[in-house]
Amino acid sequence: MLEPAVVWDSSLLGYDLGSEHPFNPVRLALTIRLATELGVLDGVPLLVPDTAGDSELRRVHVQEYLDAVKEAPMASWDVGHGLGTSDNPVFSDMHQASALVVGSTLLAARKIADGEVTRAVNIAGGLHHAMPDHASGFCVYNDCAVAISWLLDHGFDRIAYVDTDVHHGDGVQKVFYDDPRVLTVSLHQHPFTLWPGTGYSAEIGEGGAEGTAVNIPLPPKTSDSGWLRAFHAVVPSLLAEFRPQILLTQCGVDSHVEDPLADLSLTVDGHRTIYQTLRELADRYAEGRWLAVGGGGYQLIRVVPRSWTHLIATVLNRDVAPETLMPPGWLETVHKAAPSASVPAALADGDDTTFKPWGDGEDDPVDIAIRDTRRAVFPLYGLDPDDPRD
Repeated sequence: MLEPAVVWDSSLLGYDLGSEHPFNPVRLALTIRLATELGVLDGVPLLVPDTAGDSELRRVHVQEYLDAVKEAPMASWDVGHGLGTSDNPVFSDMHQASALVVGSTLLAARKIADGEVTRAVNIAGGLHHAMPDHASGFCVYNDCAVAISWLLDHGFDRIAYVDTDVHHGDGVQKVFYDDPRVLTVSLHQHPFTLWPGTGYSAEIGEGGAEGTAVNIPLPPKTSDSGWLRAFHAVVPSLLAEFRPQILLTQCGVDSHVEDPLADLSLTVDGHRTIYQTLRELADRYAEGRWLAVGGGGYQLIRVVPRSWTHLIATVLNRDVAPETLMPPGWLETVHKAAPSASVPAALADGDDTTFKPWGDGEDDPVDIAIRDTRRAVFPLYGLDPDDPRD
């Protein structure tokens, strides 16, 4: 098997919305530091990205918006396009930093498309909310959508995008809502209870692409077992029917019980199980091709570095035991920077991630979402939405 790739360079820390903003790049630096100290990255060459050019950005974004992003740091007027808000404040070199994030995910996509690697991971990516003509949800340019568009022009015509962030993957869904070549699947907190207020089960695609947008809106407080119950009730069956040539996954970790911006109740153990499940599904349905990117996650010290270290390890086939103790050097780094920070002792939370499969005769709080999603989408694939065997 080809060696997987890791895309990383410290220049990616330049996507910085401000020290008081929740989307703080320190989470990336701490993740790479933790993975390094645990030996996960031993002997792994880190791929250094280039900035994406305008021609690549225009795969998704309109030129007027690109011009506004470039002008915003120097403008004395309101450039609009969602820029200059509390969610998306203007910062110096914003265009270059945002285009570099796109370039990092494009580099991972190119390595897979060229056959140099089968898997690649880019924790700096995952800016899934950015829209064609405006910034949204901490996201300036949509690296996920640009990479999918590029793959469609370079040998792929069936791409599955699976979004595990707590927020709906609205930007990616919008770009490909009428494209039957792209299956977008998003598991997220119910839009009644969380921004951006989209991602209902009835959102299924349009214009000949009905059934290729799939949404599983989960109730607040959904735990590992409920999340996994919902995932397994929907996603594997659809992947089996869609037969993707590559799996691209947005692996935001703001679904964690400690995340300050949302209300799901997953654990690091749950995240680790999700990554291992995605790896297995890529092997089963996409000939092993798997491109994993980061996303949300706002418990910067206690959660993100641990969860994404498991993500990197999973992509590299270097799985780390959940009971592994946090390395002293990493703990020292954290305590010097934040002396009052409380840091878990181990690389996971010690939770049980077993779950009961859907259709076991019991009613789980997530079963309404499961039934609604299956009934909206499964018949379009010739599957019986009420038969747990499908």
